[in-house]
Amino acid sequence: MTFESMFDGVAEIYDRVRRPYPPRLFDDIFNYLGEHPQDPSTVAAVEIGPGTGQATGPLLARGVTVAAVEPGPRLAAFLRNKFAAEQRLMVINERFEDAPLPEGIADLVLAATSFHWVDSDVRYAKTLELLRDGGVLAVIGTNQIASSVDRGYFTASQPIYQRYFPGEEPADLPGDDVTPAEVGEVLENEEFEGVELFRYRWDQQYSTDEYADLVRSYSGTQQMPGELREPFVGELAAFIDSDFDGNVVRPLVLTLLLARKRAG
Repeated sequence: MTFESMFDGVAEIYDRVRRPYPPRLFDDIFNYLGEHPQDPSTVAAVEIGPGTGQATGPLLARGVTVAAVEPGPRLAAFLRNKFAAEQRLMVINERFEDAPLPEGIADLVLAATSFHWVDSDVRYAKTLELLRDGGVLAVIGTNQIASSVDRGYFTASQPIYQRYFPGEEPADLPGDDVTPAEVGEVLENEEFEGVELFRYRWDQQYSTDEYADLVRSYSGTQQMPGELREPFVGELAAFIDSDFDGNVVRPLVLTLLLARKRAG
C-alpha cells in the first residue's frame, strides 16, 4: 500500500472523525506572518497533504488563497466537493514532491499532521523553493501524550494490539512538553530564521463508535490485511464498551512549528 492510497478509501470516515484544529492555532500563524495580519486575503498558501480539509477550512475562512496538494485521488475529489463554492481553493492531485508549482509562489507553506509523510530529502528544499523571501513554514503535529486522563485505556488495550500486531512494542509516549523532530531540523537549516514552537493541549473524547472510526482512519489499520481489520476494530469496540463505559479520552498536544525563510 502506497501513501497515496493509504487514506484514500476512508475519506468520509476521515472527515467525520478528524476534528478541525483550534482557532487559536491559526491566530498564532497569522500573528507570526506579520505582514498580513489585518488582511489575510493577501496571503497565498500551499498546503501539503490536506486530507479532507481540517486545516484548509480555517485558512479559507480567513480569506487565504490555498493551493492544496493532495496525493490521494479520492481525498482530492472529496476536498473539491467539500469546498466547491470556494474560488480561492485549487486542489492539486499530486505528491508534494512532484507537484508542478512555480518558485516563489507562497507566503505560507502549511503541513497539518502531514509533513512526516514527505520525502525527507525533498520537503525542506521544495518548501524553500516555493516560499517568497520572508515566507513562513508552518508544521502542525498531533502528538498523543502520556496522561492519566485516558483512565488507563491505552495500556489496558495493548493485549488486543499484540494479538493483531505481534512483536510490535508500544511507543513511549512523551509528556506535555513534546518537541517534534522538525524543530531540530529547521534550527540546523541556515535558510530558516525566527524559529518558534507553540503547544496546545487538545484532549479528544470519543464514543465507542467514534473511536472505532478513528482507528479505521489510522495508517497502521489501513495497512492491515483486509480480513483482519474489522475483527481488530470490533475487539477494541467491545473492550471500550465493557471496560471503559463506552468512551475513550485521547490525551493530545498539538505542536505548531513556525519558521521564516531568510531573505536571499
